[in-house]
Order: sequence, then structure tokens, then C-alpha cells
Amino acid sequence: MFNMNKLTGAALGASLFMGVWGAPAIANDMSSAESYQALIQAAVDNPLRDDKDRERDTGRKPAKIIEFMGIKPGMTVMEMLAGSGYYAEILSHVVGETGKVIALNNKSYMAFTKDAIVTRLEQPGRMENVDLKIAEINEMDLKKDNLDAVFLVLSYHDFYFVDEESGWPKVDVKRTLGQIHGALKQGGTLAVIDHAAAAGSPRETGSTLHRIDPAIVRTELEAAGFELVATSDVLANPQDDLSKPMYDKSVRGKTHRFVYRFVKK
Repeated sequence: MFNMNKLTGAALGASLFMGVWGAPAIANDMSSAESYQALIQAAVDNPLRDDKDRERDTGRKPAKIIEFMGIKPGMTVMEMLAGSGYYAEILSHVVGETGKVIALNNKSYMAFTKDAIVTRLEQPGRMENVDLKIAEINEMDLKKDNLDAVFLVLSYHDFYFVDEESGWPKVDVKRTLGQIHGALKQGGTLAVIDHAAAAGSPRETGSTLHRIDPAIVRTELEAAGFELVATSDVLANPQDDLSKPMYDKSVRGKTHRFVYRFVKK
């Protein structure tokens, strides 16, 4: 792992941390739902965020998702297969200066997003408490009992994607879930959001349509030692044609997505 914080100016970073990441009154007062929601909204409204990310907010509803998953200041959170770092950036401002975010990508994700996450990390004050970790899924080398939460957003289906010529080997799903389970603290949260496939769809749908049957996710995670404690329909779209690939223009950004909150038993 390498820490991109070393690329930033410490003095400027500290100033922006307090100004953008939430005033002390908000950060320290978590006694009400309103103050908690205000903290999260301040992270979403951070003026350093990209306009393209703000456009995605309407369909992704990050404030509602983060509140649903119970992410709080001081937590250590990993966004697995973080891509360009959409969630990692928002999470960094929610967990604040006493927390930490790990953005994990494999080489294929780094190549696909063209190192966009590095651009975010290089900008002073933007993601001061974020470490970028590059590792293949089968060998993530995560510290045991270290994480309060893991976010796996629109990427569980990629566990069933195979393209060895492009550097994406077959994922050992059981091993991967075991690594996540081991890295989470007892009672830690695993947030899973993905494009839903039709009920009964095979696992290979993850490679063909880039979707997955929610029942597969639940079955596999429960077998791996997780408990499903809550679901949300905040990203549901009953009008979605589940037979179309998620990148089809007619459904792109509007897929029916399931939102699951698991905890480590």
C-alpha cells in the first residue's frame, strides 16, 4: 500500500479538512439524526468534488446510502474495487480526521478508470485520510479485525467476470469473502449494492450482463459468516428490464439495484 497523503501540502490540507469536512459543531455533535444527516450532507456537498460525480448523485443517493449503512466519524472503512473513488471521497469526509478510508483497486480497475483516483488523491485537502491499495482480489493482504465497514458498490457481480487476457483472472469467491470477513471487526458492516439480475439467473450473468441475482449474494455471504440485517429499496427501479446489460443505453444509470447491509457475525 502507498499513502497518497504524502503528495499533499499538510498546512493547506489541515485548513480544508476543517472547512470542508464539517465544522467542529457538526463533527462533534452526533446526538441527533439531524446532526448526523447534516454531517453526511456536508460530505456530499464538498465543493472539491467533481461535477460528474454530482451528476451521479441523483441516481446513486450517496447520503441516504451512507446513513443507512451507519458510517460514523472515526471509523476505518474500505471501498473495495473503488474505481475512480466516488464513494471513497465522500466516506473520507464522513469518517473525518479521526477516521481512515482504504480505496482498494486491482490492476484492471486502475487501467479501466485511467488512474482517476490518483488525480483525486493528489489534490490538496480532498482525500487526506485515504490510502490507495492496489492488489488482486484473490490476494488482498488485509489486516485482520481492522475495518469497521467495507463498501462493495456495483462490483460484486465482477467476482464472476473472467478475462485473463486483460488481466482479470478467475476470482476465488469463497477465499475473497473470507478475506473480507477476516478484515472486518466483529459486528462490522459489509455494504453491498449491485445491479439486480432476474431471479434464478446464473452466476455467469455477472460476466455477461454485469448483473447478479440478489439471492446469490445473500446465500454466499451468509455461508461466509455474514448476517443480512437490513435492506433498502432506495435504489429500486421496477421499470428496469433485467435482461439488458447494465451498460445498455436504455438502462445505464437507471438499473434496479439492491441495497444490502450485512454484519460480520
